[in-house]
Amino acid sequence: MKHFLSDFPPVETLVNEMKGFTIPEYREVNGHIHTPYSFSAFSDMETVFRMAVNENISVLGINDFYVADGYDSFHKGCVLNRIFPLFNIEFIGLLKEEQKNGIRINDPNNPGRIYFSGKGLDYPFHTGFMLRQQLRSVIRESQMQIKAMIAKLNQIIEKQDPSLKLSYEQIKKEYAHDLVRERHLAKALRILAQRNFSIEEQQLQFIEGLYNGKKSKTGVSNSAAFENEIRSNLLKNGGAAFVEEDEKSFLELKKIIRIIVKAGGIPCYPVLLDDPSGKFTEFESDPEKLWRSLRELEVECIELIPGRNDGAILKKFVEFFHSKGFIITFGTEHNTPEMFPLTVSTRGSVPLDESLKKIAWEGACIIAAHQYLRADGRQGYVLPDGKHSADQRDELASLGQLVIEYYLKKQ
Repeated sequence: MKHFLSDFPPVETLVNEMKGFTIPEYREVNGHIHTPYSFSAFSDMETVFRMAVNENISVLGINDFYVADGYDSFHKGCVLNRIFPLFNIEFIGLLKEEQKNGIRINDPNNPGRIYFSGKGLDYPFHTGFMLRQQLRSVIRESQMQIKAMIAKLNQIIEKQDPSLKLSYEQIKKEYAHDLVRERHLAKALRILAQRNFSIEEQQLQFIEGLYNGKKSKTGVSNSAAFENEIRSNLLKNGGAAFVEEDEKSFLELKKIIRIIVKAGGIPCYPVLLDDPSGKFTEFESDPEKLWRSLRELEVECIELIPGRNDGAILKKFVEFFHSKGFIITFGTEHNTPEMFPLTVSTRGSVPLDESLKKIAWEGACIIAAHQYLRADGRQGYVLPDGKHSADQRDELASLGQLVIEYYLKKQ
């Protein structure tokens, strides 16, 4: 199977064919969503594209944990709905030194744990044999942890009602694809109560019994909030069904970066930034220090989920990293049960201002240019040794804009 952009014309032809067309300054972009192939607010891919069309999203990036299984369905939906696709992936790694020193990176609750993305991977997805084996090993370890959590859940369920039980195979069949995650367990438990107790009060009593008598603060009517509460009370650290992840469940950051580069992508650090009380993790508290740390890792791309950030703090932070030549992209994740718009906004649903939209558009265009160059057998933004051509940012942004506009007019 050829790269999805392999039949695009060369640059000179692309420029000539786009002459005379009006090209907007920017378009609406969402560069980071999770799909049902990991865990998602979306029950199916059709919902993703229906919302994207209704909200005039022109560029969309799939960003599932560990897997590229959704790429085919995502690509098909993008083609049918005239949306330019960005092929991304996300990993969870562990920095042992930071863990030992209690330094939180971009996970607010787990020192040393790092979320890390790859942007603009080749489609079809590929890695070398050894890296593919390492990735499969990590996925296998994560599923062993999930099975251990299900076993613990069944132990406490049996005390409430011996006739009820959860099954890994059933959860996978009903709620997941190949990858079962914590949030699938919370959803399965909520629905187990719903299916076996017709009255909401009885459903609540059953779940509160699993909480060891602790009262629910959400109730059952808001299913998304209820699932979040189940996950927090039972599956997270301190919960009765919590199982600590083995170190084998995490890849070293250098290996993650190697997988991303081998798969044709751009290594990208997901920034957590401020929480609702205005606090930051130790790793991100000083933008200058964070910039130096990322440069040492040879990472010059960051992404943010503005919906969890204060607009003023976000703008100042983004402008700093933009001045340093970084690629910057925004998204919404949608990796929790709550359903909200695909259009990116800051905390409290405050719209992005025009300058931030232009920066997000520029980032999407650079990733699009990278995908286009890779389809032509060229190196794109990331050099073979993993280093970057940051001085070409403007040139790549202009090229990527042409690629996106040609794609949208061609469909």
